Amino acid sequence: MNEKITTVFVNALQVPDLRRRIYFVLGMFVFFVFGSHIPVPGTDAARLVDFFEGAGGGGGSIWDLLDVFSGGSLKRFSIFALGVMPYINASIIFNLLVVIIPQFEQLSKEGEAGRKAIQQYVRYSTVFLAALQSIGLLSMLWQFGVAPNSGNLAQDYLNRALIVATMTAGTFTLMWVGELITEHGIGNGISLIIMAGIISRIPSTFAQDLISAGDTPGIIKHVFLFSVLAVGMIWCITFMHLAERRIPVHYARRQVGRRFYESYTHNLPLKVNMAGVIPIIFAISLLLFPSTIASYFSIQSENPIAAGLARFGSWFPASWLYYVLYALLTMIFTYFYTAVTFKPKDVAENLKKSGGYIQGVRPGPRTQVYIERILERTTFLGACYLAAVAVLPSLAYQYWFPNMQTLNLIGGTSILIMVGVALDSVRELDARLTMLRYESAFDSSRSRGRTY
Repeated sequence: MNEKITTVFVNALQVPDLRRRIYFVLGMFVFFVFGSHIPVPGTDAARLVDFFEGAGGGGGSIWDLLDVFSGGSLKRFSIFALGVMPYINASIIFNLLVVIIPQFEQLSKEGEAGRKAIQQYVRYSTVFLAALQSIGLLSMLWQFGVAPNSGNLAQDYLNRALIVATMTAGTFTLMWVGELITEHGIGNGISLIIMAGIISRIPSTFAQDLISAGDTPGIIKHVFLFSVLAVGMIWCITFMHLAERRIPVHYARRQVGRRFYESYTHNLPLKVNMAGVIPIIFAISLLLFPSTIASYFSIQSENPIAAGLARFGSWFPASWLYYVLYALLTMIFTYFYTAVTFKPKDVAENLKKSGGYIQGVRPGPRTQVYIERILERTTFLGACYLAAVAVLPSLAYQYWFPNMQTLNLIGGTSILIMVGVALDSVRELDARLTMLRYESAFDSSRSRGRTY
């Protein structure tokens, strides 16, 4: 696998068009890292550090994970503090609406025009969600004195509006950059931005871990332990990402018009992790709501209900209840998203129309039931796997390796994203190289006077 990836990249750099696309992606990464260090005006950096380390009750696994997705911009409270999470949430919502609402489903079937219309709705929703999340985050920071408070009510509200507008514009800029990468670069732009944010955090966090390790034996032990855990997680996640259940499909010899097609066997692959990282992201989005709502209240409030909600918001992100709900929601959304994106009925009908059949299974409804039974087993395995990926690294950091911040940073979710994005990008590069080879062979054949 490593040799193939290296070969693909080396060959891609020799092609001018692909080399330009790769350099474009790297240039957008530099722009993202640069923007993640531009602070939002009017914030107190020292109090931000105290707040996100837990002094203000805001610390916890949710904030750590969101900070990873934003490339460290959240804890720096930069113009890219919200990252691309509002865009991801909007995209997930409209993917579900396409299945639930007939009007959106019809729109999705209208080809390129329908896709562009839905994408425009996603952009509008991204701006709305980004503004809503920035207001909630700002309200939380205001309670702990991180945001500016001049005592002048009109001036304070003007400052709040400026901060909300800046953060919303930052998210919209990242959305635009992601679309540019998708169009002019390699791979999915939004996914690559998330991966760039994760990678940019690793060197500084690992350096802090080495400093906290103390003497030379402690540093050696830390490096060895981290290497073993990181390599083990990468191997397991890569293995599960590529794991699939292959169903042999047979095609009999048949005649279409004047052409005869010989019999052959084709495999129908059912991936174990068919939903990818989307169930984890959707679970995080729901778990963020309690903390967001609680952020509108103060622990020092005279109202006992408001104070109780504020205390719950500070306790919840690091509690056992959070981890239990995180695992359960991840499993539920794995089943839900798989059911939405993969239709055994459509697969069975397409196989019947094309003359394909599964050995020992009647075409039609029997084939649908057979595929559904296999899909239930693979989805259960994938749901358990995603729940373990989401929860176990955070639990290991909190209870077994509290001094290994890098383990928490590149936990299962981060590695799952990096592995998935890297493999998808390599596949796209390989596909483009294959297409260029076919075009070159076709052009050379035409130059020799051959026609097809």
